[in-house]
Amino acid sequence: MTGPLSPSFAGPSLAGELTHDYSELSSQAIETIRNLRKAAFEATRSGQFAQAESQWSALVEQLPEEAAVWSNRGNVRVRQNDLDGAMADYTQAIALAPDQPDPYLNRGALWEAMGQWDKAIADYNRLLRLDPDDPAAYNNRGNAEAGAGEWELAIADYQAAITLQPSFSLAYGNYALALYQTGETQSALQLMKSLVRKYPNFADMRAALTAALWEQGQRGEAESNWVAVVGLDGRYKDLNWVKNIRRWPPKMVTALDHFLTL
Repeated sequence: MTGPLSPSFAGPSLAGELTHDYSELSSQAIETIRNLRKAAFEATRSGQFAQAESQWSALVEQLPEEAAVWSNRGNVRVRQNDLDGAMADYTQAIALAPDQPDPYLNRGALWEAMGQWDKAIADYNRLLRLDPDDPAAYNNRGNAEAGAGEWELAIADYQAAITLQPSFSLAYGNYALALYQTGETQSALQLMKSLVRKYPNFADMRAALTAALWEQGQRGEAESNWVAVVGLDGRYKDLNWVKNIRRWPPKMVTALDHFLTL
């Protein structure tokens, strides 16, 4: 299993509290665990993923029944592109605590990276049975449905995510791209412009707006947005990345291809 995750998904998310009773452990063992957890969280949040993996692995040895520890090690393995290791960790976390939502969200995103849309959707469905008001689950399920070409289902899920969390800019962006794919060009353009005004550094929407404006013949405005895109995230110059990693809809990829070619 190879390939990085799309920046359109929400996650991975760190799991927090331990769920077992460790009162029988010695005070020294409890202090060791406490220090390891603190260091592991700090290393994860600061982007020191190799160090974090080592610390989470030490915690796995100390607390093999704790789903959160397995899930968190999966997170740092994702960040190092060890998707096989991450999949094993998330699956173990689910086996230990099938009623906890975070591992389903994270494993679903891995299934997406593999193009296994049905398996991703199944994990998001399980998560939504546990928490029907999780906006990230709706956004990610929308991504998997989009991958399967089910654009109307994807749009409905993006709308659900936005309704639950009106500040969810990532879901708004995915919604705009899906609208463009289904021929709702003017609605998509309006939403892209609104997002760029509100979030000037939202590279994904600036790139999408560039492509959409170019197709509309608004060349000057398109080029102006593109200057900002290149300064924010040069990956959008790579059509292969946009198509296969970011996973823009086909019509949006074609529009960007026209801009880049001309």
